[in-house]
Amino acid sequence: MRLSAPVYRLKRQARLLSRREKVPLHEALDRIAAKEGFGNWSLLAAKAAEATPGDKLLARLMPGDMVLVAARPGQGKTLMSLELAVATMKQGNRAVFFTLEYVHADILNRYRDIGADPADFDQLFEFDNSDAICAAYIIERLQFAPRGTLAVVDYLQLLDQKRDNPELMVQIGALRSFARKRELVLVFISQIDRSYDSARKPFPDMGDIRLPNPLDLSLFDKACFLNKGEIQFQAA
Repeated sequence: MRLSAPVYRLKRQARLLSRREKVPLHEALDRIAAKEGFGNWSLLAAKAAEATPGDKLLARLMPGDMVLVAARPGQGKTLMSLELAVATMKQGNRAVFFTLEYVHADILNRYRDIGADPADFDQLFEFDNSDAICAAYIIERLQFAPRGTLAVVDYLQLLDQKRDNPELMVQIGALRSFARKRELVLVFISQIDRSYDSARKPFPDMGDIRLPNPLDLSLFDKACFLNKGEIQFQAA
């Protein structure tokens, strides 16, 4: 069962309800839980504490891995990647988010959408939306990153946008070598080709990755595909 809002927002609703109707907070919490389909707040909280998809994906990763998170637009690629970043930071490791799609405020709002408080990870999270993002830039920014750092690149195809950058194959090969050497995890959000038909198969796969230019997808170690709220993990 998916909650209608992150837990911190539901708690806020309960506090407002408690003040408005002058009822004890525990009663207000239980009433909010009932609206979410749970018998009481404790059951809701237990459900919220279960391992997230990000936790499950992180458990499959090793330092040095190159990972694809891929789906058609609107299927939750960014939220999945941020859940993965949160899971990483809960373990005390750093997370870096490279993007040309968002500004910092957008990402902070997305964190709240998954029930995470950005203030909890203030010293562990970095955001970068420089126009210079490419493999060489990422390597330079991460050259002193400690082992276990996770970096999200939003998205794979942006590395292929500027003609003065090396070919995508060359860039991904350089990033793979760098990730292995520094024992970092590099996660690439990826677009799926428009030809993918969810009526024909429930999840996209490696053959559906949108590639304007050639790229050997065996350079990636693992992949996570999303469709209609469901997730499928695959070895790349």
